[in-house]
Amino acid sequence: MVVEMTQTSKLIEGRTGSWEIVLGLEIHAQVASHAKLFSGAAVGFGAGPNEQVSLVDAAMPGMLPVINRHCVEQAVRAGLGLNAKINLWSRFDRKNYFYPDLPQGYQISQFKDPIVGEGEVEVERDDGTTFIVGVERLHLEQDAGKSIHDLDPNWTYVDLNRAGTALMEIVSKPDMRSSDEAASYVKKIRTILRYLGACDGDMEKGNLRADVNVSVRRPGAELGTRCEIKNVNSYRYIQQAIEYEARRQIEIIEDGGAIHQETRLFDPGKLETRSMRSKEEAHDYRYFPDPDLLPLELDPAWVKAIQDSLPELPDPKRKRFQSQYGLSHYDAGVLVADQARAAFFEIAAEGRDAKLVANWTVNNLLGRLAENGGDIETSPIPPQDIAGLVKLIEDGVISSKIAKEVFDHMWAGEGTPAQVVEKFGLVQITDTGAIEAAIDKIMAANPDKVEAAKDKPQAIGWFVGQVMRDTGGKANPAAVNEILKTKLGL
Repeated sequence: MVVEMTQTSKLIEGRTGSWEIVLGLEIHAQVASHAKLFSGAAVGFGAGPNEQVSLVDAAMPGMLPVINRHCVEQAVRAGLGLNAKINLWSRFDRKNYFYPDLPQGYQISQFKDPIVGEGEVEVERDDGTTFIVGVERLHLEQDAGKSIHDLDPNWTYVDLNRAGTALMEIVSKPDMRSSDEAASYVKKIRTILRYLGACDGDMEKGNLRADVNVSVRRPGAELGTRCEIKNVNSYRYIQQAIEYEARRQIEIIEDGGAIHQETRLFDPGKLETRSMRSKEEAHDYRYFPDPDLLPLELDPAWVKAIQDSLPELPDPKRKRFQSQYGLSHYDAGVLVADQARAAFFEIAAEGRDAKLVANWTVNNLLGRLAENGGDIETSPIPPQDIAGLVKLIEDGVISSKIAKEVFDHMWAGEGTPAQVVEKFGLVQITDTGAIEAAIDKIMAANPDKVEAAKDKPQAIGWFVGQVMRDTGGKANPAAVNEILKTKLGL
């Protein structure tokens, strides 16, 4: 399949004409690490309030940050996975602002000299076409804590477990033109990071979330004033927030108003964005190099070693699945979208009809898992049993129709494919004598159908259906067709 690489715009019609949405995203991905960016405190979900806080995280006097080498390595891995430039020299800055859950009164981040520079990502739309999103930078920074407002009507509680946790902020260029493209981009970034093991991508826990920058303009005009929607943590919310915000801005402009740059929040209950604060500029944060941290200098040989250790990433894996296994673009895409799925398929496909394995994995197994809220890692059917089911079909022991019944028994945990077939007597009838007897009986009872089939050969399908019904779906369909054609003189 040839995939067309285009950049298209989804125009919105307003009262005064067409408008184009321009989108850029800042994805915050929590680094997969057992310790925080500048301290040895543990990182993990589910701990009690303030149980994972070191003196550094709490900003006690005299405490100095020490860089976590593993977090740096993860940032480099992510940068390489995004086809981006790795900066061998970078430095950390202090981003100054006050918030109750930021005990230092500043955030240690990277501003002018990030660890990763420009890159690009190829993203696929739902229709199979692709577009390129430029990556402006990836930088490391520490997360803030969490303010909790709903435990007491008079007090705000602060949990610092998250304070100091390492984040990668991936800043895109304004290359997206629809809410669907933005969601597809986040999915692609998430998939790449999960393949690399740099972030677990758990959006429900906030381990991957996006700030969405939305502006509108007339097609081909200069960029409009953007508004930033903070901390959106699901694909659906990203799409809904963009659609609402774009409409809001268009209505304001068409009514003669002006868009003011600001930070907004998305309310998923009301499906609307609301103002949070005016948007800060870089000078508002008074960035300056952190005096407690030396510049970060990377050894080129170390970066090369990281590059050599990278796993096969989604795009080359999809192309290999298509060429090596003869899969369709769609099936290959579904399988490589998740690393565990791809691994499951390759185990099941070894020595078997790969297209048939893909069909049973994508359409039957993944479909059943989705219905039950599961994923491939919790599948009650192991890859060896999908392979076993396909082998029974290949060997003619069962038909595709019987295979669906066997699959249901496998899903219920009633044994391997071979055990199920034996236990429930589901072996395909290949005895031509038995099949011929069933056909003779049906033909004798339906002489009018016999004459009709002689005049219209496509009517043979009715006979096939009757034979399969009378044999409980166990007759070999190929044998049924062959004998019918002979008896009907077709």
